[in-house]
Amino acid sequence: MKVILLKDVKGQGKKGDVVDVSVGYAQNFLLKNNMAKEATPGNLNALKKQKEKSAEAEEQELQEAKNLKEELDNIQVDVKAKAGEGGRLFGSITNKQVAEVLKKKHGYKIDRRKIELDEPIRALGHRKLPVKLHPEVTGTIHVHVMEA
Repeated sequence: MKVILLKDVKGQGKKGDVVDVSVGYAQNFLLKNNMAKEATPGNLNALKKQKEKSAEAEEQELQEAKNLKEELDNIQVDVKAKAGEGGRLFGSITNKQVAEVLKKKHGYKIDRRKIELDEPIRALGHRKLPVKLHPEVTGTIHVHVMEA
């Protein structure tokens, strides 16, 4: 019996897969527990439309990430901090502070975890920080740390 999985089922497949299982397994376990529905022509057509819609949404999300990357490449984030001798900061600049300044001054709301900062910035100067906007798109933020 062919069924469309509504949830991930161990040993059978992932959500949205069309699998062939025994009639007893389908009726007594999968259908009864709402883990699958029968693969009728109507249900298969609905699944096809749903997959097309999600692919379209994914494509749009990718395009938005590419546009945001272009915009981020053209701006500079100025972060002010107190510094001592030789341009060394009292404390450090973290990705959270960079995200807050980016939101406040430029209006871009980017999650701090997407700003890839290996270690906090502890000196004055310019830095280029990579930003993971999408699994396929990585942008760059130009950060200028200046003395307050």
